[in-house]
Amino acid sequence: MTATSKQEPPIPADDPVAEVVADEAEDTEAQQATRHGKKPVTASVATVPAAATVPAAATVPAAATVPAAATEPAAKAAKAKPAMQPNNVRKLRQAAMMSKAELARRAGVSPLTIDRVESGCPCRMDTKRKILEALGLKPEAREQVFGPDIDQG
Repeated sequence: MTATSKQEPPIPADDPVAEVVADEAEDTEAQQATRHGKKPVTASVATVPAAATVPAAATVPAAATVPAAATEPAAKAAKAKPAMQPNNVRKLRQAAMMSKAELARRAGVSPLTIDRVESGCPCRMDTKRKILEALGLKPEAREQVFGPDIDQG
């Protein structure tokens, strides 16, 4: 076996045992890489010292070479955000001279929930009821505050 045919590290000819052991190690590593769907890493330089070997951990699976950014748009498309629906919660809260924290405390929900509702995110019917009660409104005012229900087709 020569170093020019496969670009393998040169092995001294005076040590036949080292040559056989090196051939077995290369075959085993290549066979393992092939069994696991990996491409074995080969040196691109013809003059590699005999002591230097490429570790098996240096092989990279084909799936690992795909950048994460390439798969993100597909994941984002699969997770469709709920439709934002404008509502009058902010106007009514400001007309009642209440802060978000005050409305949240009276309604028994978190200030983050109030912020999300005011920005148009959908919420549960129970949350809508609590907000209406905290604003001093009756349940019949639901459509004037939150808009028409999309679920009712």
